Amino acid sequence: QVQLVESGGGLVQAGGSLRLSCAASGSGFSINVMGWYRQAPGKQRELVALIVTGSTNYADSVKGRFTVSRDSAKNTVYLQMASLQPEDTAVYYCYVQYNRPFMRSYDAWGQGTQVTVSS
Repeated sequence: QVQLVESGGGLVQAGGSLRLSCAASGSGFSINVMGWYRQAPGKQRELVALIVTGSTNYADSVKGRFTVSRDSAKNTVYLQMASLQPEDTAVYYCYVQYNRPFMRSYDAWGQGTQVTVSS
């Protein structure tokens, strides 16, 4: 089973920056997609950003402010967040879609890291 460990959340003032990291560990798997979702209080979990080899996808609300990147050698995905606003406050979850040889794809989720943006 693939395990995800997140780091980098915290409290920041509006206009500030944070970087989230998520490392995937395990054996015998290959990663198809890495990315981030978030869930604010009282709201559904929503896509923030995904990265697949050669392409990225962002929610409209974060385009131009957030950057997702991946270090394939380390099986790690990053989310660089800039110009943070109070509406970005949420628990951020790392997401990975992976395959095992001759098997279907699987989804894995991180434990979540809190990002709080004060006004």
